[in-house]
Amino acid sequence: MSQVSERYALALFQIAQKHEVVDKVEMDLREVKKVFNLTPELYNLIVSPKLSAEKRTNLISEVFNGVNVYVMNTLQLMAERRRLNEVSGLADEFINLSNEAQGIEDAKVYSIRPLTEEERASISATFAKKIGKQSLRIENIIDPSLIGGLRLQIGNRIYDSSISSKLGRLQRQLIG
Repeated sequence: MSQVSERYALALFQIAQKHEVVDKVEMDLREVKKVFNLTPELYNLIVSPKLSAEKRTNLISEVFNGVNVYVMNTLQLMAERRRLNEVSGLADEFINLSNEAQGIEDAKVYSIRPLTEEERASISATFAKKIGKQSLRIENIIDPSLIGGLRLQIGNRIYDSSISSKLGRLQRQLIG
């Protein structure tokens, strides 16, 4: 995370808080980051030094037409200052600030089938307490190789109760 993206994120976060649009801005930043990640040719065009400043700002206005005005202004400012390579870092830092303010942590839950709302709520309540947060924002990833159970990743911590990992441990004990 660069200091540049941190500064832009903090400024945008303070504006979003002041105008009570943190959730909307966060959703828009997630989408902007996704668009850049899924279409590298668009990203390369937008950050290209060959593109004039005017064409760059027009392209941003067209591509990200429906985003919040504060997100658009930030993207335009970053485009003018040739800092669009910092957008991904800006989005990540904004999400961190938002999560911190709300007592939320992002988590990836790997399971063999989609989780029900009750299961999501139960996992969130149980594991949020363990890490000192109010709740978890869960991204559910389907992974049939688990055979059963769950694997939960919160930051750099992994909680694994999957059958495949239990079988692996049992195999190592028997062989070892």
